[in-house]
Amino acid sequence: MAGGPENVGASAMTPPHAALPWVAFPSVRPPRPRSREQEGDPQLDKAPPTLYSRCMHPLPAPSCWPPTLAATALAASLLCAGLPATAAEVHDRLTQTFTGLIRLDTSNPPGNETRAAEYFKALLEKDGARSEIFTLAPNRGNLVARIKGNGKKKPLLLMGHTDVVGIERSKWTLDPFEAVVKDGYLYGRGALDDKSMTAVCFEVFRQIHRAKTPLDRDLIFLAESAEEGAPHEGIDFMVSRHWDQIECEYALNEGGIIQSEPEGKIRFVGVATTEKVPRQVLLSAHGTSGHGSRPRLDNAIVHLCAAVAKLGQWQPPMRMNETTRTFFQRLSSVSGPEDAFLYTNLEHPRLGPLVQERLRAENTGYNSMLRTSISPNIINGGFRFNVIPADALATLDVRWLPDENVPAFIEAMKKLIDDPAIEIVLAEPGSRKPAAPSSIETEMFQALERAQKKLFPGTATLPLMLTGATDSAQLREKGVQAYGLGTVSTEADSARVHGNDERVQLEGLARFYDFVYETVIDVAGAQH
Repeated sequence: MAGGPENVGASAMTPPHAALPWVAFPSVRPPRPRSREQEGDPQLDKAPPTLYSRCMHPLPAPSCWPPTLAATALAASLLCAGLPATAAEVHDRLTQTFTGLIRLDTSNPPGNETRAAEYFKALLEKDGARSEIFTLAPNRGNLVARIKGNGKKKPLLLMGHTDVVGIERSKWTLDPFEAVVKDGYLYGRGALDDKSMTAVCFEVFRQIHRAKTPLDRDLIFLAESAEEGAPHEGIDFMVSRHWDQIECEYALNEGGIIQSEPEGKIRFVGVATTEKVPRQVLLSAHGTSGHGSRPRLDNAIVHLCAAVAKLGQWQPPMRMNETTRTFFQRLSSVSGPEDAFLYTNLEHPRLGPLVQERLRAENTGYNSMLRTSISPNIINGGFRFNVIPADALATLDVRWLPDENVPAFIEAMKKLIDDPAIEIVLAEPGSRKPAAPSSIETEMFQALERAQKKLFPGTATLPLMLTGATDSAQLREKGVQAYGLGTVSTEADSARVHGNDERVQLEGLARFYDFVYETVIDVAGAQH
């Protein structure tokens, strides 16, 4: 890129306004030296940390410019000269915060998320920022911090959860709580789910506080507990008891992805706008107990296995909504010809069924986005090898489409099984209930698209329907437009979530920070 000391002359006739527009700052760049006069300049420290101008060095002003105009151009070029170093400092600070967070063992159970809340609180106190920890149960702290805006718009919430799932230590090749860096990756439990998102949200919040950036809306940071299986101590507690602390118009949470190819090319930016609803279904089989030496036709295990097999082979009907239809339309635009053909023919009257079966075999995630899904995951029955049990039970993980007619779906299951020995029992619903998807026409989604076009040109922003579950569901139920984001990851990296050797690209994490910062400034920054 032009702009070094050796080619200042080539840029000498650049008009002053050409130095002013901002363009995206790539995440890994060696810091450029500041001049002696620039060191300690507070204006440089207030400049946007993820951005830089096309002008990297002071430009001599042509003699034909008026003195005030020349001075303005020189001041702008001086300001721009320090920005890359500032960005590098912010990225370094992000890595330090992320590393420290990974090293806190917040495995759930038991969680112990208060140690993460206190970690963030201490960092904020160093910057003179206030925060508060809310706790329903011992050691399950939820931290909230707020930067006041001018009140022209409703608040924006940046959030992430600090608890992580447990580990099988013998299956990890590196210590899951040492934050080991190897080949550009930082390894650790929670690296992707969800400490990368939490650290990025925190550092965006922290930088805006440090820079005293004028805001049109309050900016709230929430580091929540208990997302992995016990939301009543985390988001449910905050919504029911402390809604005034986190009430907002928009929320940015986990759930998306900036998907990259193995060689580093960004394929698309995925933003979660809705998610499927998890709710267990139990299959209960009833028969007659007896001696194992005398097999019975009403053996509960035999009937249960037959029912499970029917459901396992069944492909429930496809139903697309605004999110999934837009997802596949846009995905086809950034895919190769063969895949694009599949994505554009999902609803074709003749080709559609064949395409769907292809996805079922080759991409279980995309297939699950298209329908309510059933996965039999637990079977219980019998207690001795020579005793025929009277009962057997199977637990099904059913992920419902947000607008699924549940009673009608249960009736379809009964008709498919067609066995009076099988009873279908719908488990009690959890706290994540169906809610309307977040719109792709809002100011926030459009800001995300603008940030994508600036930082990741040549790709597309895709709305996602998560097949898993996040705490955005409880916010959407309250009317919040919540959007799920995620750091730069390959498909192989994403497969490590909840698995072994979970990891995050550090370069990608810096680029993710830039993306979130750009979006937040766009939506929350004061408009003059």
